[in-house]
Order: sequence, then structure tokens, then C-alpha cells
Amino acid sequence: MPELPEVEVVRRGLSAHVLGRTIEHVDVAHGRAVRRHVAGPSDFADSLVKAVFTDARRRGKYLWLPLDDGVRAVVGHLGMSGQLLVQPAAVPDETHLRIRFVFADGDPQLRFVDQRTFGGLAVAELGPGGVPVPIAHIAPDPLDPAFDDEAFRLALGRRRTGVKRALLDQSLISGVGNIYADEALWRAKLHYARATETLRRPDVARLLAAVREVMGAALAQGGTSFDSLYVNVNGESGYFDRSLDAYGQEGRSCRRCGTPIRRDPFMNRSSYTCPRCQPRPRHARW
Repeated sequence: MPELPEVEVVRRGLSAHVLGRTIEHVDVAHGRAVRRHVAGPSDFADSLVKAVFTDARRRGKYLWLPLDDGVRAVVGHLGMSGQLLVQPAAVPDETHLRIRFVFADGDPQLRFVDQRTFGGLAVAELGPGGVPVPIAHIAPDPLDPAFDDEAFRLALGRRRTGVKRALLDQSLISGVGNIYADEALWRAKLHYARATETLRRPDVARLLAAVREVMGAALAQGGTSFDSLYVNVNGESGYFDRSLDAYGQEGRSCRRCGTPIRRDPFMNRSSYTCPRCQPRPRHARW
């Protein structure tokens, strides 16, 4: 699933191609793609005619495009395979095209393509701070100026869980998924099962620095693409997968110490660690 860097790459692309443009009409080809819009596909499409996107914003893995009425936004989540593409009208429809936005000024169109239809779009009201009401519970992400490092540290101490579980908790810190959690923990030399209540202030500072560092590096390389399903708005893949130090590197030598990277089952997924750089804690929390 796309994580913060991948979603931020898409947000930047939307900012460059759709802002200030008047929507002429919207075609919903698959109702599941707007299932979170409770009024249904027709209302989703009709409510956007003549609307203008004024901004492109993100919190964690969610995107939203505020509208010129100042009270609504189109909110999106890419799910496992969602793509927001800018395409000339002459380009044939994608096999899994779900929603098409046609603008009054012509090309390019904005298309939502989703093979697995786990993602989707909805029109939602904006709440305090301009954040859509349905995602108000999502915490700021570590690249957001509103993120409070000290509040995060205190919340970690109250969690009584493993540090990786805490990083994946979107109500605590948003935008971090399995890939970047493993990468940040490797950089911070922390095991994923380290109990959050044992983390000292320097540990948390080192962890947050690692999270920001790895996300910044991923952003610079367009995100991580393991298959053709994650692309930017121009259909281009990221290449941070070539720079991964831990995630997916089972059996390969740790770039720091040479010890083979280990893979462990974790929450129906996997965690990757260096046994030497990230020793398993005596009292682990899973």
C-alpha cells in the first residue's frame, strides 16, 4: 500500500495539474470507487459540476482537494492499487478506470484507476484546520509542521506496545506503513518489538529523525514501486526500492555490519531487521 512518500508524490503532481480548473463533468464507472460517498455515485458526480479544485493537501496516506466553495473537498485514499493519473482525452481508457474528471479547459483529464478497488474518492465537509471531517481522527504526519515531537514521545510511553505497532498506529503518527517503519527502525537501531514504555527521550528523537530521513530520501526518488500499481500522476514509477536497507532484504548482508537481514512474521505481514544492529529485546512487546 502506498505510504506517505508515495502519496506526497501524487499530491505534488495533482497540485501541478488540476488546481484552478473548473470541472465540466464527472463520470463514475464503478460505484465501489465512491462507496464512502454515502449519497451515491450520481450525487458524487453532480455535486462537483462547475466546482474548482483550489489546493492539494495530504495527511498521512490520505489526499484531499479542497473546493472553491470553501466548505467541501474531494477526499481520496489510494488503497492497494489506486492511481490518480492526468491523461489527455485521446489516451484510451485504462482497463480499471473507475472515475474520470473532465475539465472545462480541456486536457488533461484526471482519472482514478484502481485494479483492486480498495481505494476510493468521496466528497466531504471540511472541519477545523481545513481537514475533512472523515479523517479528523488521523494524526499529523512527521513531515507536517503541526506534528508535536514531545506529545508523540509521551503518547508512546502510554501505549504499552511494540514500537513498530506504534509507528503503524495512524491515530498516533500517520503516513508510516510497513516499509518505512522497517527502514526507520533499521536506521535508528531499534528492534520492532522494543517496548514503547522503555524508550528514552534520545531513543524517540533518534527514531523520529530516522523516520523523517528515510521519508525524505524516498520522496527524492519518487517513492517505492514494487510493481506497476504505484505510479505518480504521469504514470511513472518511483525507484526508492533500490535503496532499501532492511525491508525485503532477507538473507542479504546488512549494509552497516554485514550480518544477514532476518525476516519475522508480523501482523500478517513481515518485519525485517539486522540481528546485530537491532538486537531482540529481552522483554519484547508484539
